[in-house]
Amino acid sequence: MVMGRIAQTDGLTEVQADILSAVRTFVDKEILPYATELEHEDEYPEAIVEAMKEMGLFGITIPAEYGGLGESLLTYALVVEEIARGWMSVSGVINTHFIVAYLILQHGSAEQKQRLLPKMATGEVRGAFSMSEPGCGSDVSAITTRAVADEDSGDYLITGQKMWLTNGARAGVVATLVRTDEGADSVYRNMTTFLLEKEPGFGTHGGITIPGKLEKLGYKGVETTEMILAGHRVPASAILGGEPARGQGFYQMMDGVEVGRVNVAARACGIMIRAFELAISYAQQRRTFGHQIAEHQAIAFKLADMATKVEAGHLMMVSAARKKDSGQRNDVEAGMAKYLASEYCHEVTTESFRIHGGYGYSKEYEIERLYREAPFMLIGEGTSEIQKRIISRALLKEYRIRG
Repeated sequence: MVMGRIAQTDGLTEVQADILSAVRTFVDKEILPYATELEHEDEYPEAIVEAMKEMGLFGITIPAEYGGLGESLLTYALVVEEIARGWMSVSGVINTHFIVAYLILQHGSAEQKQRLLPKMATGEVRGAFSMSEPGCGSDVSAITTRAVADEDSGDYLITGQKMWLTNGARAGVVATLVRTDEGADSVYRNMTTFLLEKEPGFGTHGGITIPGKLEKLGYKGVETTEMILAGHRVPASAILGGEPARGQGFYQMMDGVEVGRVNVAARACGIMIRAFELAISYAQQRRTFGHQIAEHQAIAFKLADMATKVEAGHLMMVSAARKKDSGQRNDVEAGMAKYLASEYCHEVTTESFRIHGGYGYSKEYEIERLYREAPFMLIGEGTSEIQKRIISRALLKEYRIRG
């Protein structure tokens, strides 16, 4: 199906347009025809991932000097939107990888950049991102996993349990936020990000155990895991940015989360674009009372609502990406985009499901898969309530009544 006038992006360069055109063709030919079957089998999309490596998508934002394409956050987000339109799980394969590459690029030491980024650009080494724990998700201050310095060797011993690692098994480097207790007045200055390098796969390697994959409602095909650290020994050079960046972990991770939130907004846009496409197509094929159901005002108005929500979500996502690309903080814009796009994605997918009637409940129809994938957007990278907290705090600070 041709994507019509909604969710278009003005002002793209020729290179950006070419990349997106190539990705859209790839999605239509190599992802959409296979996604539902792979998803129902919960099967890792091996062939799709290999093709993404060849296209250079693992290195899309990594600069050319490290072997990547050196593209902007906007280009990345628009690629993610296209991929999520095909199958949201596939965007998950590059999502955490992209955040880790971003963190290394922005905050890593020269040695970390030179050693890791070229391998990440080809997809040979894959990245995972770890903040959550079994007892805490959005409340980062409650993290209990701890790194203790071994005075004799200068190494750190890390112990604790992390939760919800996308690509947890296949990743070769995990950006992991832990407590280091610097004795600072704020809990947020007592945290450090470590780049934990490991062998891909399940099981125990060194002091790191990846037990197995967690079963989920949707977001299948890509593995989500726990990570158990039992006195895992790492050198001080494993700190993101090296020893001088000890205690900076929270601020580094929040920088990563801002780009991550633009990414989740893009994934939500991709899902709702597809849900809309399926609905408007089905509404013209299904007939009741002698008419296409699209001719019934009840359905036509639903389609108008859905398209408007897709457009609004897409524009906010693009705007948030462009702000970060201009070198500014985009915490509020990313929070707004993620909040709006994820809520609208859920609404649009639900309406598409309803338009499909009984067929929407059948596993034969693609909307059944999207209906299970949409709720993940509501919780990934911080719930809507967390986004509202971030947005409202910033607004009250900015619009404070003086005097």
